[in-house]
Amino acid sequence: MFVVNTPTIEGRRFQPLGMVSGNTVQSKNAFKDIGAGFRNLIGGEVGSYTKMLAEARDVAMQRMIAQAQSMGADAIVNVHFSSASIMDGAAEILAWGTAVKLL
Repeated sequence: MFVVNTPTIEGRRFQPLGMVSGNTVQSKNAFKDIGAGFRNLIGGEVGSYTKMLAEARDVAMQRMIAQAQSMGADAIVNVHFSSASIMDGAAEILAWGTAVKLL
């Protein structure tokens, strides 16, 4: 499955099938929260959160791809990601784009 963040795939024509999306909501582990609090005091990257969000992006993207495959798509164009704080200690990652059939 081609997945691109551009509105076209160079040299390819396609028929749009519709918008697809995938999301996940991840919550923080209490132990990670304690470590993050300390890191916040001294500065620097909070590696456990970086890893958690990278995994969440992968889950959201795989869910988006599964939806596109169920529509018979060959590719997804114009892919975007967003994140939002859902509640204290939880964040949503959303991936969306346009499923297309290559011609």
